[in-house]
Formats: sequence, C-alpha cells, structure tokens
Amino acid sequence: MPGAHFEAPLVVENKDGWGPTDDTFQYKDMPYQPYSKSDQLGKVADWTGTVYGDKRNNNRYRSQYGVGVGMYQYIHEDDENTFQLVDSTRLPKPAYQKRTRFQQNRFRPQQMQNGRFPTMQKAFVGTQKKSKTMKNLEMDQMRQMRKWQKQYGNRADPRQHQQAKQREPSVRVREDWQVIDEIPFSALAKLNSPNVGEPEELSVWGSLEYYDKRYDRISTKSEKKLVMVNRLIHKITTTKDPVIRQICKTRGNVFATDAIISTLMCCTRSVYPWDIVVDKLGSRLFFDKREDSTIDMLTVNETANEPPPEDGTMDSAKNLGMEAVFINHNFAQQVLKMNEERYKFPNPNPFIQPDEESEAASVAYRYRTWDLGGNQVIVIRCEQDCVQTGPNGEDQFVNIKAINEWNPKIGSGLDWRTKLDMQRGAVLAAELRNNGFKLAKWTTCAILAGSDQMKFGYVSRQNFKDASRHTILGMQNFKPQEFATQMALNMDNGWGIVRALVDLFMGKPDGRYLITKDPMKPTLRIYSIPENSFDSEDDASDDDNDQQQN
Repeated sequence: MPGAHFEAPLVVENKDGWGPTDDTFQYKDMPYQPYSKSDQLGKVADWTGTVYGDKRNNNRYRSQYGVGVGMYQYIHEDDENTFQLVDSTRLPKPAYQKRTRFQQNRFRPQQMQNGRFPTMQKAFVGTQKKSKTMKNLEMDQMRQMRKWQKQYGNRADPRQHQQAKQREPSVRVREDWQVIDEIPFSALAKLNSPNVGEPEELSVWGSLEYYDKRYDRISTKSEKKLVMVNRLIHKITTTKDPVIRQICKTRGNVFATDAIISTLMCCTRSVYPWDIVVDKLGSRLFFDKREDSTIDMLTVNETANEPPPEDGTMDSAKNLGMEAVFINHNFAQQVLKMNEERYKFPNPNPFIQPDEESEAASVAYRYRTWDLGGNQVIVIRCEQDCVQTGPNGEDQFVNIKAINEWNPKIGSGLDWRTKLDMQRGAVLAAELRNNGFKLAKWTTCAILAGSDQMKFGYVSRQNFKDASRHTILGMQNFKPQEFATQMALNMDNGWGIVRALVDLFMGKPDGRYLITKDPMKPTLRIYSIPENSFDSEDDASDDDNDQQQN
C-alpha cells in the first residue's frame, strides 16, 4: 500500500516583527491583539475574565500595547434581542376599602406634621376608655387636636403655606412686550470689572445737619423713644432730576441714581421682584424707575429662610416694608442736631423752594462720574444724611440707616432687649443673614457717595403687637469699605454687572426697555417695551395735580 501524501501548509513569514502580515486575508474579520514576548500565555486559557472582583488580578495580563481583556469577553447579542421584561408593577388598590377599627380612630396623613404623630397618637389612644361612647371619643379627639395645633401648628404651617404661595411680579407684563434676554444670577456672579478707578465729583447740592453723639451712648437700659419728624424727603428719579438734565449735555453717557445702581450691583442677593426702566437715546442711557416702583421701598427678612408671609396682616411682607420706611425716615432725622446751624454746600437743594429749606430733611446730593472703560462714562447721583466732627476736628460725612426688630420669635430668633448689649455681633450676623440684600444696597450707596462712616440704629417695637410705636435700643458705627469686606460685598463684581448691562443696551436700537427680577427664580429678564409705557401713570398724576390746583 503506497504511503499517504503529505502537503506542507503555507507559512507566511513576517520579517518585520511578530503577528500576521497584510496579505493574510482569511483572518481579516477576526479580533486581533498585538502582544509582546514578555506577555503571559495564561490569558489564552483564562475563561474567568472579569467575573471575580479581586483587584489584584486586574493587571495580571496587561499588555504593553495597552489593549485590555475586554475584547475577549462573550457578547450575547441574541440573548438580548430575545429578552422580554416581565411586568412586575403592583395592581392599583380600589379607591374605597373597608377600614379597620384602628384606622378609623387615627388621624389623617395631612395632620401628621413635624414627625409628632406617633407621640400624639399614643397619648390620644392612652386617654381612651372602653366605657366611653362614640360621642365622647370624638370630643377627646377634637380636644387633643386643638391642643396639638396650638403647641406645634405654628412651626410647620407657615413654611408650607409660603412654598405654595406664588409671588406676584413687580409689574404686570403686557402682551406687546418682547423678551430680548434672560440672565441667570449664576452668570452675573462671575462678572468682574476691576479697572473702574476713583470717581470725579462734578457738584454737590443741599445742606447737612450735625450728628448728635448722645445717641452713641444709648443701650437697652437707656432706650429712647422714636418720634415722628415731619420733614420733606424727596425721591426724584433720574429723568426728572434737573441737575442730571444739565449734566447730560456735556458729561457722561450713562445716568442713574445710587438707589438704582446699588440694586443692579447687588441684584444677585435679591429675592423679591423689582424692575428698572431703561431709556436709550442715541449714545445715552438713562436708568430710571416707575412712579410706584419698589426700588425705594425697604424689605424685611427678604433673605431669611422663612420670609414674612404675604397675607395682608400686620406682619406681612408689604406692611413690614412700609414700617421699615417709616422708621428710617424718622430715625435719620431724629439723631441730628436739628436746631443748630447746618453744613451748607455751594449749591442749595435742587428739589425744594427757597422758603422750604427749614422744612427739608438733612441731605446732600453728590453728582459723581466713573469711567467704565470703552468710552462709557456713568454719572450717579449719590446721597448722604449728615455730618459729624471727627477725632481730629475734621468733618466726616455719614450715612444713617435703621434696622428694625418686629418679632424676635419669628425674625432673627434673638431678643434684642436681652442680647444686644452683650451679643451685638450675633445680632448683626443674624441681620446679615436675614437682610443681606438691603444691607448690601446701603453699603454700596455709602461707598458710591464716598461716606466716611455708616451708622446703624437698632429700633424695636415697644409692643410686638403694635407697629406704630418704636424704641431706639442702640447704635453701631462702621467704615463702608470694612463693612463691605465683612459681608463679602465685591464692588468689582457690581461694576462688572453694570458694565455688562450697559454694553447690552448700547447694542440695541433706541427705545425703552425694562429690567425685571423674576418673582420666583434667580433670573433677570429684559423686555423691549413701547416708548409710551408707564407714561399714562405720569399723565394721570399730572391731571390730578391740575384738578387739585383748580
């Protein structure tokens, strides 16, 4: 029998290295991993792969070429395609079920607040007696419920009510208004303009009275009653200021008041809604306010964890704001030497008649200009409240503000009459937490005006159920720049916000615009509005004045 014929297989030699050559087409679609002579051959027979979670074996077969073992794992595509998910959801329960005797005697879920239901239920069940009738059980249940609501109800209900309450916008948005931009506070907080230098003072108007230093010695043991001072206080807006009308002809191209600019600079701290009108005329911008705008109003506990409710009661947000305005207007005049000679500037008060000077409040108006860069120069009207004599006999200009206490149990949680003298730092820290936006605006105004001192007065109600009578409990002095550092107020960020808004409006066509703070979200919304918007309010007020004169 002849021997079997043997044919030697074709062996392709790779002269350039290890592995197959380019002309090996029968292995074209098979996965291939390059390997080195130092690689362990155990990988070929290791069927466990990554089944076991021992991290020490992760690098056992790592190749110097950087390809892992994942390409050798089994992929069950067919199994995935044929897999079906079994519906394991529970069947819905019927709307009405027969309740057990225990369920009939327990409270409803909405009555369980602050996690006190188990304790309350145990106390309620323990007081029952088997001999009582159903009527007596219901009376006990109502009695326990009223007792629990009286003790714990006020701690939970206000917060839940405020979360459901929607704030109203500061102005009603009309159908013909067009949204041109929305800017979140997170983007505004990143802006920065450190190149804004020192201001140039154009003119100073008005007269100031000297501060009565006896009020620095007031304490909770020697409190002083707040009295009403009947004086003329003007809050004239930008476009109605006669001095700005003259200045805009020769200096600057952006014009505003310190109240408006401080609102923009500190807007990232605000919670309540507000709005600012912007008029663009050629290359000039006027930041203005409406007649019934909330720019000049004060807020109370705006940034607190539990702000005041908006239910129209004595301690509602609106009524507390009006109370704070009343306190600040009277306090800033009461602490002055009203019967002595005033510190007069070269120009008189531009908003009063010559015979009204004795009735006008102590105030100085400083018109100052800042170079924002990029050919943008802003003119701001700043205010100061009084003047005092410094330790070296020099005159120091001061801004005076009042912080008011309305209910220590709901407000800061600290009773000023017991804590103010010994723990004034804790009281101030609570105010910085609860009224951060208001204090930041006051500090910004003092820095813009170039004031040497800020004086904060602590004013409290004589009776927490009476919002018409107040008492001065103490005073505290600060330098504006140091207080800004203490409350982490960054003026460079404020100037960055102003510069960004100026650039935005300079790129828009001439017309009227509106900047609004969203009532519920930390966002600025900018509208393009008709030029005659809000003019009807001015016309109506003018008509009323004419009718009264006739």
